[in-house]
Amino acid sequence: MVGFIERLERDLSAPIEVRGFGSGWFAGFFGLVTAIAGLCLVAALRWPDWFSMPELASVMTSRTIRVVVHLLLIGAYALALLSLLLRPRKAIGFTALGIALLATLLGGAGVSPRETHDWGVFFGVDFFAVNMVATGLMFAPIERLLPRNGTQRLFRPEWQEDLFYYLISSMMVQLITFLALAPSTFITAHTGGWGAFRAGVAGQPWLLQFLEVMLLTDFAQYWFHRAFHRVEFLWGFHAVHHSAKHMDWLAGARMHFVEIVLLRGVTSLPLLTLGFAPSVMQAYIAFVYVYSSLVHANLRGDFDRLGRWLVVPRFHHWHHGLEEEAVDVNFAIHFPWLDRLFGTYHFPKGRWPQGYGVPEKVPSGYRAQFLYPFRRKRLIAADAAD
Repeated sequence: MVGFIERLERDLSAPIEVRGFGSGWFAGFFGLVTAIAGLCLVAALRWPDWFSMPELASVMTSRTIRVVVHLLLIGAYALALLSLLLRPRKAIGFTALGIALLATLLGGAGVSPRETHDWGVFFGVDFFAVNMVATGLMFAPIERLLPRNGTQRLFRPEWQEDLFYYLISSMMVQLITFLALAPSTFITAHTGGWGAFRAGVAGQPWLLQFLEVMLLTDFAQYWFHRAFHRVEFLWGFHAVHHSAKHMDWLAGARMHFVEIVLLRGVTSLPLLTLGFAPSVMQAYIAFVYVYSSLVHANLRGDFDRLGRWLVVPRFHHWHHGLEEEAVDVNFAIHFPWLDRLFGTYHFPKGRWPQGYGVPEKVPSGYRAQFLYPFRRKRLIAADAAD
């Protein structure tokens, strides 16, 4: 088993020159992705108490989702078989085929819910599958059609690492939400006299509420973001996000678990304590997932004028730039005029950063990066001694 996993890792990390079209690598990879997505959805349908988010209940009970599962599994079988036919190394193809077969044995598109003891704990496998497929299908083709860096491959270095971050943040959505909502839950419980104010907020036009949520969360997030750059201990967590050396839609997923919890805790405060309508909050959360992928994406377009008022990819790419002029700039998530107001705006006309990352040596791998903030001083001292 260990040997097979090692072969699978080697096959997934195969050099670019041996994974071109016709080699079976792309067929195997996309077969693996569709098989995993299908298995996640089948598990969510079979054991909804454990593997499905309550917020996605209406989606998971629709007839459309079973059609999607059926298409995913058929696609996984076809791509896995194509990979096995074309590729001398069979690890990816056999893995995709095995996962698709497991999903079929669990019931496939016709799976029925099974009675389970609901512990009140779930893993958002449906959220991962829906989010990954929807966002990936949206941005991966756009980046191929309109790339900023035309030489950057879809499967650039460290893509597996960022995909794992994507998986963890989706699977742990309940734990993250529980921890992140603790501050707003406490405030709501101790502000019972705000009923009239909250009713007034909820009574505003929907679009006005949405704009207010964007403004409030961006203002809170600006100072949160700036603190993670200025406070040395907090920077250890944020350095993990900045350690990505390539920018694309998946790069935004690389974020330390502690930072995710704290960030969502800060941004949820105005959403949940001031009385905004639930539909506004849900729409904003969906919007942020897509917008975060957009501003990290490998997309061309200078947008010199628009970038003064709304965050565009080039504006946020400067925040990730490795050059000295890119240090501690562009903290806003939606509205760049916050950076102009507080003196951190940097948007040179028509220019992009030449490199991405951080000067310090952040280790590779999820476990090492999880521990990095707590070991940072020692690791930096050891590097300096060498």
